[in-house]
Amino acid sequence: MRAPDFEAGRSMELSLEVLAFLMAVAFVAGTIDAMAGGGGLLTIPALLAVGVPPVAAIATNKLQSAMGTTGAVVAFARKGHVDFRRFALPALAAFVGAAFGAWLLQRLDPSFLSGVIPVLLVAMAVYFLLAPRMSDEDRHQRIGPFALAGVIAVIGVYDGFFGPGTGSFMTTALVGLGGLGVVRATAQTKYFNLSSNLAALAVMISGGHVLWTAGLAMAVASILGGQVGAHAAMRFGGRAVRPVLVTMCLALTVKLLADPANPLRVAVIDFVANVANRPA
Repeated sequence: MRAPDFEAGRSMELSLEVLAFLMAVAFVAGTIDAMAGGGGLLTIPALLAVGVPPVAAIATNKLQSAMGTTGAVVAFARKGHVDFRRFALPALAAFVGAAFGAWLLQRLDPSFLSGVIPVLLVAMAVYFLLAPRMSDEDRHQRIGPFALAGVIAVIGVYDGFFGPGTGSFMTTALVGLGGLGVVRATAQTKYFNLSSNLAALAVMISGGHVLWTAGLAMAVASILGGQVGAHAAMRFGGRAVRPVLVTMCLALTVKLLADPANPLRVAVIDFVANVANRPA
């Protein structure tokens, strides 16, 4: 599969082969996301693996993620699980935080992002592998609404800057600090995540970084995968998903680091060479 040409200032065209690959990954990611979360751990590395620049990869992932999250919010709202009024302040905080994160992302050196993204992916893989399971029972709220909004704003910054794992972080915050059971926390997380996705997407669109063809194609595949994942979760549960998610994420990270020009790989090789050449 040949990587497309993404020379600055030129239109970014993807071959049908590349689009088919991205849609397949998005379908799997949508299925996994519905069962256990973390679909972005697959879609962002996949975009990077076919040669999409880091900022464009994150921006395009936001497009497909926002569409998928919209469907989830509608589904939870229809069942009465989303309290829009009570959690309007944290949702606004997520929006502002994500807008800032997306703004910051566009002002960093692309070579820095190419080096740091594999590190973030490995960190997220470890988190998903080791994260404890949460209770579905509501508990005592440990912090007030303004403090909770502050926590969600910080997570929103991360979502605008990178993204994978955001939903899990927000759910953990709502369970551990907000006192919600995991079902209600998941529903509110989708509300916050939609807010942060829309903010980041708006900033990315204004910067001209979204690949619309790839993003819309992946969105369709992700939505279909989400339907499969929702039914699978209800029937089989999501226990077996985490190891698969982590394995695929690490495999794609290895693919990124296999590029001789990757800054992280170059830095590690230079460091090892310098250590080896030091006089005894």
